[in-house]
Amino acid sequence: MKKVLCTLAILWGLSSPSARAQTPGTWGNWFIGTVVMPGSVEKKWGGYLEVQARTNRLFNQYFYNELKGGLSYDLDKNFTMLLGAGRYSTFDDPGPVSLERRLWQQLVLNQFMDRLKLEHRYRVEQRWITYRAEDSTAFRQRLRYRLNAFLPLNHHTITDKTVFLSVYDEIFLNPRGPVLERNRVYGGLGYQFNAHVSMQLGWLRQANYSQPRLQQGQLLPLSVSPKNNVVFSVIYRLAHRATTPRSESVPSQPD
Repeated sequence: MKKVLCTLAILWGLSSPSARAQTPGTWGNWFIGTVVMPGSVEKKWGGYLEVQARTNRLFNQYFYNELKGGLSYDLDKNFTMLLGAGRYSTFDDPGPVSLERRLWQQLVLNQFMDRLKLEHRYRVEQRWITYRAEDSTAFRQRLRYRLNAFLPLNHHTITDKTVFLSVYDEIFLNPRGPVLERNRVYGGLGYQFNAHVSMQLGWLRQANYSQPRLQQGQLLPLSVSPKNNVVFSVIYRLAHRATTPRSESVPSQPD
């Protein structure tokens, strides 16, 4: 229990105090559907496909979608590499606002500490963003780190018919500045139906940081724009035929 409390305290502390002090934005929704083919003991290769939709308000003002996937390789039972790509579209009532194509490289480290399960995810992204109004394309890079903790409530491990808690904090770093571009804090309740299907319902608070800038001769400092979201996700896990699955895994969201 002490390990659990310490981990939760660390996750909360990683979120920016200035972001927590801001007035929360409007509530929106994230809907995430994912199909995962994890690696096994004999077959190291795997992958995933995901579709995602977001709304600006609760069940209203649909404005954003993602279609993405990746190819993974298990270095061992606790280390996984992944190469991913995706298409991200943002639009408003008049029409499309921007279209982003993204490529990323990722390393995931899992730690199984008795009942507590930890996932460390490191990601490097290359982004090509086309702005329809300006008819221009910009290239950006970004670094991401996510610490995700899982705690099964009614079993020792996350297995069939398991209720679990999931908490994570993720930071987005921009090499060109401002260094801290975005912060996500998530807390949710999940249910593992069987070896294939799991669901999560949770709260996600995303804070975006805008770069300091000059306006009419005055320096505007770094500002924060936070927003709360209700997240509903479904993950379906496939399995390699005639192979031995890994002894334990976590139902993490690939997003």
